[in-house]
Amino acid sequence: MQTRRDVLFHSAQVAALLAAAGMLPTLARAQAGAYNTAAFEAKTVADLVKALGASAPVESKDVTVTGPDIAENGAVVPVGASTSLPGVKRLLILVEKNPAVMAAMFDLTDAVEASVATRVKMGQSSNVYAVAMMGDGKMLFAQKEVKVTLGGCGG
Repeated sequence: MQTRRDVLFHSAQVAALLAAAGMLPTLARAQAGAYNTAAFEAKTVADLVKALGASAPVESKDVTVTGPDIAENGAVVPVGASTSLPGVKRLLILVEKNPAVMAAMFDLTDAVEASVATRVKMGQSSNVYAVAMMGDGKMLFAQKEVKVTLGGCGG
């Protein structure tokens, strides 16, 4: 009979072998130089576009934003962004009336489906934007109004 210690030991051995062979997925983490402080500190969409060095965003039916119509607790609002367009390099989730407009930034490759979901804090009812940054520099977006009944950004 195998003990818990034996199972953990053998699991660690297998994980080490897979890691040595380069077969384990890498951790999602900020890469040195990849974190754009100015973008995350932008107070408006215009400031964000400037910080990212991108073109003005254009509304598109090919980009989808998901989220509740009414969020009961602004501290944990589930939102998502997706598109089926090829060549997406980055997906952003923006909350217009938050102190910092950008809530999340996801860098993508062609190897993954351009669909992300997370939870954000919202201090008040606001428009939520899903923005797809394309490889050619275009920014496409969709928006949805989310009403918040209990604020989450307060101190």
